[in-house]
Amino acid sequence: MADEDSTLPRRQLGRQLREYREEMGMTLAQAARLAEIGTSTLHRLEKGQADKVRVRIVLYLCEIYERSAEEMAAAKHLAEQAAVKSWHAEYNEFLPNNFDNYVGLEAAAQHLVSYQELMPGLLQTADYARTMIRHYYVKESDSDIDRRVELRMKRQIIVKRKAEPVKLDVVVHQSALHRVVGNHRVMANQLRHLADASTWPNIELRILPFAAGLPMGVLPGGFVILDFGFDTKRRPVEPPVIFVENVLTANIYLEKPYDVDRYRELSATLHQASLDAADSRALLRKVAKEYQSGHEPCWR
Repeated sequence: MADEDSTLPRRQLGRQLREYREEMGMTLAQAARLAEIGTSTLHRLEKGQADKVRVRIVLYLCEIYERSAEEMAAAKHLAEQAAVKSWHAEYNEFLPNNFDNYVGLEAAAQHLVSYQELMPGLLQTADYARTMIRHYYVKESDSDIDRRVELRMKRQIIVKRKAEPVKLDVVVHQSALHRVVGNHRVMANQLRHLADASTWPNIELRILPFAAGLPMGVLPGGFVILDFGFDTKRRPVEPPVIFVENVLTANIYLEKPYDVDRYRELSATLHQASLDAADSRALLRKVAKEYQSGHEPCWR
């Protein structure tokens, strides 16, 4: 599986094309008419959500926007990268609610800051993941469940690889430790895996204890802040994105600076209210041991 993903070049290209169009003072409809494409097609291209990116169309748009040869070459390079299929394309039928967009962003990110009230997908064991998936997709065949589990395990390569692994900074609510998924053996193995993963140099894991109450007055539900690093001039490669998963309706992607700042503030508060890394690891091992012994863990 490739370390890079075509989602980021699509977003970069789209933002670039939108800026070029706006500099020319053109509306979306005017530019689409000149390029002889549909307005919705250009809209998806500018949003980085086009299913197919045609280099010919991108270059034609650059001509319409009167860009220089260097700018056209840069756009062509991004278009060629964006046209390559993502590694997860073979799993698209198992990626509902535009989650394929998130998987692509996750693969392209350098730093993920997350709060979860279940075990984080990037740190789930196969047994824990299979139990969750089987309970949600009750009508699916065993082979389709296997494919969904396989996809989740492949996503984890980004935090396990030796070369430039993604940095994962995650707060997990203590309720996830006591919400039994599968059986006691599954939970014991999952918590030991979480404790072990917390020793990896690219992972910081903290537990938000019941005793912390309601930081900021709410339990916000799971979210992920995705950061994409900086270029050689210390400029962000791509603006950060907030992902809020909703399994019943559409997933939410927030990119406005106000929303990003608000979630960063919330994340900082959750970190401050959490146990430190060492105490979090000790709690995980303690609860895992209780599961292993066959007793229901005490949350106090």
